[in-house]
Amino acid sequence: MGRSQYASSVVMPSNNPAQYETVLDFLIARFTRIDAEIWRQRMLDGNVHWEGGDPISEATPFTANARVFYYREVPDEPEIPFQELIIHQDDELLVACKPHFLPVTPAGIYVQQCLLNRLREKTGIDALTPIHRIDRDTAGLVMFSVNPETRGAYQQMFAEGTVQKTYQAVAACDDSAAKGKRWLIENRMDTAEQWFRMTITEGEINARSTVNCVDVKNGRALFELSPLTGKTHQLRVHMNSIGFPLENDRLYPDALPKGEDDFGKPLQLLAKEVEFVDPVTGEQRHFQTTRGLNWSA
Repeated sequence: MGRSQYASSVVMPSNNPAQYETVLDFLIARFTRIDAEIWRQRMLDGNVHWEGGDPISEATPFTANARVFYYREVPDEPEIPFQELIIHQDDELLVACKPHFLPVTPAGIYVQQCLLNRLREKTGIDALTPIHRIDRDTAGLVMFSVNPETRGAYQQMFAEGTVQKTYQAVAACDDSAAKGKRWLIENRMDTAEQWFRMTITEGEINARSTVNCVDVKNGRALFELSPLTGKTHQLRVHMNSIGFPLENDRLYPDALPKGEDDFGKPLQLLAKEVEFVDPVTGEQRHFQTTRGLNWSA
């Protein structure tokens, strides 16, 4: 049984519309895919506690705005046989390039095998916190806060959409005329009936992306993409919507049966560059990974 070296946390709401009597009631309702008996066992094992370390039991009452810390565990955690790269590190920021298949934070069956825990172990910086996320299936740049005192300023950049992000992607394409074509995609995205997928729906626009076809050869095309908003799976859904589902995408256009990862067929999507004005120093920052996709010029 694997257990994360570091605790995850969740903040209980300021009001209590569901009338939770205990912390356990809240956790069961908040994490619907975790059985109640798992939470009870975590509490018995001392793996649920307050910020100061005091244990939370099955009878501990609900407390508005309080942060609950808990440790995740999974049996037989699979190992991801690819390595992350640290692109930049200073007193405020760490920028890393994540390989395909590795989640940014503990998720599902992955506890130790996530970018956050790997970097904490590698650097010894327990305060590391991701400022944003990319999908487990996607490779590329992820920014982490090193200093808790300035973390909010960097998080605000992403909330306000002032970070310029550039991705690369590969998709099947037999139309040489597509080279040089550009798209501005604007629509509304919401969670699909399958909770792990997103879908385009009617209503107010909440997802925007630009797409540029850079090259076409041998029945495949290389694209440069810029998400102008940050919806889950946004680029994957938008590429599918213009007729270019990403190579090796197991969710779009249709979800394939769940199975073991095929490490020889990574999703052809890469977070290549980030550029922004540093909210702490005021300087222009630009980071780029040398990692590439399955594409030869």
